[in-house]
Amino acid sequence: MSNTKIGLGLAALGRPDYINIRSKTDIDKSVEAFKANALKVLDKSYQLGIRDFDVAPSYGLGEQFLMDWNTSRAYKAINLSTKFGYTYVANWEVGFSGKHEIKEHSIDKLNEQWDVSKALLPNLKIYQIHSATLESGVLSNDAVLRRLHEIKQKHHIKIGISSSGTEQVSIIQKALKISFDGEELFDSYQVTFNVLEHSTFEILKALLAKGKTIIIKEALANGRVFRNEKFNDYLQAYTYLELLSAKYNVGIDAIAIRFIMQYLEPTLVLSGASDLQQLKQNLKALDFELNDNEILKLKSLSVSPEHYWQERSDLKWN
Repeated sequence: MSNTKIGLGLAALGRPDYINIRSKTDIDKSVEAFKANALKVLDKSYQLGIRDFDVAPSYGLGEQFLMDWNTSRAYKAINLSTKFGYTYVANWEVGFSGKHEIKEHSIDKLNEQWDVSKALLPNLKIYQIHSATLESGVLSNDAVLRRLHEIKQKHHIKIGISSSGTEQVSIIQKALKISFDGEELFDSYQVTFNVLEHSTFEILKALLAKGKTIIIKEALANGRVFRNEKFNDYLQAYTYLELLSAKYNVGIDAIAIRFIMQYLEPTLVLSGASDLQQLKQNLKALDFELNDNEILKLKSLSVSPEHYWQERSDLKWN
């Protein structure tokens, strides 16, 4: 059996609109309703054995919700991770037409966001650059890298990056070369990896062999693993996922998460559940094991990174 754990990512819990394919559209999008739901999902997650929770300042009010939960529940044995580099600017305006989050990988933004995020200590275990890219120059920004090293030394936490896009492998390769006093700066890598996109497999396996923490996000490809008439390219994938879903008597989400757990065996796969029902369905991935032939067949469903990321960029906030 895989040693991979399931964690909870708060991307969909902290803001009214998200790049995802929502099955339910008639939800209460008030701040009060979202906070009540987030706390309910966090409580249930803990009750069901989840101990790893990931957030970012750009997840609407997600980081604040996690802080409130962390402070009020006062659990000791939980691992929190957050990020710097993106700011939420939609201001809870449902159907906001502009960019919902703005990227800024500057030293000023790092200091500003760290000043808030450090309230998650001592349960904060990983601090990450949010969606590090080659063009933002953050992996060459000496002031930022030194400040992250300082935070690492002072608070004894892991420093990580999250990555997206077709250049994930190049980003990871560049990050691996950054070190201070002979020690690599980055201990943790949060990467998009799923049934449709596993171009990072080789480098992630190498990182795991080096003892790095590997966190998988977007395990359900922003909802694209579920049958959808807009994505005719995936008819074969939908048919096979549904076949396995029926065989193991679990949802397609559990099949998709289980595939990652067995094929890659990362440290952690994040559930992006936005309600209790989704959370319980996701956790069923812990209850069964796919056979070798099924893993092989699921591997064959991948598409090119270029196709995957173009399609993702075309998804709407909703």
